[in-house]
Amino acid sequence: MTEAERQSALDAIGAEVASCTRCRLHETRTKAVPGEGSAATEVVFVGEGPGVNEDRSGRPFVGQAGTLLTELLGSVGWTREEVFITNVVKCRPPGNRDPEADEIAACAPFLSRQLAALDPALVVTLGRFSMARFNPGARIGQVHGTFQPADPASGAPDSLAFAMYHPAAALHQGQLKTTLFRDMESVPAALLQARERRNSGSSAPQRADIAAQPGPAAATGPAAQASPVEGPADEVSPVATSESAAAAQSIELTPQTDPTDQLTLF
Repeated sequence: MTEAERQSALDAIGAEVASCTRCRLHETRTKAVPGEGSAATEVVFVGEGPGVNEDRSGRPFVGQAGTLLTELLGSVGWTREEVFITNVVKCRPPGNRDPEADEIAACAPFLSRQLAALDPALVVTLGRFSMARFNPGARIGQVHGTFQPADPASGAPDSLAFAMYHPAAALHQGQLKTTLFRDMESVPAALLQARERRNSGSSAPQRADIAAQPGPAAATGPAAQASPVEGPADEVSPVATSESAAAAQSIELTPQTDPTDQLTLF
């Protein structure tokens, strides 16, 4: 599928989301929030659902949590325009409550179609509701900052899924901000591992208690010049290029723990 075909598919899905009445959330929404970003990306970020700012604008992650997500992307030299950002549910749950199971199920086909169109190498899950789709049964306090093959039923059977706390969690638990930035440092290395896995056909690590450490890679895009992070992280672009496969390197994996491992928020 070409980039233009991917964009056309995403636009069609977005139009359907905008007029969707599959669940009760349409009754209280201002605007549906399909998602946005690059049709050429290899990385999709999946959050929980829109908040009040997203509901007003129709765009994902534009409030305080969105500002932090933009900072997290910038810490590895990436921009919002280079990735795709969406949510498990596309309409705001009233009062920012948790999405309910039937609401998640009603929205699931939209996310599946977005993933099918983009075919990402790496899915970054933001929060426990997103993680539950790609890594069912896991506890976010135990697996954040690690990756494993996405559950085949997730809609991204050929992707790796990298677990992170939702940025909003850091607004409630200040110590999680450091955790988020530390976990984000490993995302480019996870992308390299995902590329290598696709290129070689080899299996990725099966355990969720290992985290990627950045390794060397060839520069593949604008992130190579823009990153404020010294070292390999600034040499990996999330946008697919003809050099992506060649850039894949073997990544050393190491166990990782931190004091937030008992938290289950977001």
